[in-house]
Amino acid sequence: MTAQLFVVATPIGHLDDMTFRAIEVLKSVSLIAAEDTRESAQLLKHFNISTPLTACHDHNESNKINQLIDKLKAGENLALISDAGTPLISDPGFKLVRAVQEQGIRVIPVPGACAAIAALSAVGLPSDRFSFEGFLPSKSSQRLAQLEKLKDETQTLIFYEAPHRILASVQDMQAVFGADRPVGFAREITKTFETIKKMTLAELAEFVEKDHNQQKGEIVVIVGGASQEKDLEQDKLDALLKRLLQDLSVKAASQLAADLTGIKKKIAYQRALELTNQD
Repeated sequence: MTAQLFVVATPIGHLDDMTFRAIEVLKSVSLIAAEDTRESAQLLKHFNISTPLTACHDHNESNKINQLIDKLKAGENLALISDAGTPLISDPGFKLVRAVQEQGIRVIPVPGACAAIAALSAVGLPSDRFSFEGFLPSKSSQRLAQLEKLKDETQTLIFYEAPHRILASVQDMQAVFGADRPVGFAREITKTFETIKKMTLAELAEFVEKDHNQQKGEIVVIVGGASQEKDLEQDKLDALLKRLLQDLSVKAASQLAADLTGIKKKIAYQRALELTNQD
């Protein structure tokens, strides 16, 4: 029987967020694959975990996979951790987990801290539907192009951002999404200088620009989805026109719809024609 790969979440700041199960698993496995062994060594030392570490990061993951799979096939349980939080979430590990799955080896998650979910839970924006977008491109032109693709999305959008790019990114978000779009800002979650605020993008751009402390540390930006008001207004107009067209001509129906809603007659007339042709 092959062994198992444990994907273990670690604290994103406050060490007390380490779970009992995570400590137990890391003590029990034969080897821990870590994004940065120097960073992880400090965590293991704090919890008196003596399990050996091996590096598994963006630059060596592909070359490391076969070695780790051989150990699993030999019956050794392994663990995968990142520098902080849940592995694979804007961190290395996807290639390894995919390869292990393809070999029919069991992958077991050990849940814990995740900056994206922690931020979403505290900023007061809708959480029933959301999209994790990770890091935006570093170049402004590419970042603006990516934001343009997202501006009409109605679900909440979650971004990670580097401190040296946070002001430029927020300014680009304001340019694309609009100054009044609601946004949550979560910085240094669970750490000493934790900042969690909800405001508009215009207010956030001013806040970050004026306070340079907000341009430091680990940052999550959560943008409210695009308003659905326009879609709702269109639905109401369509419903009204469909009812009027049952008894009136296109011209009369569009004139009455314009009178009732305040919409321009030309727009109402064009939509009435489209609805008539659909039928």
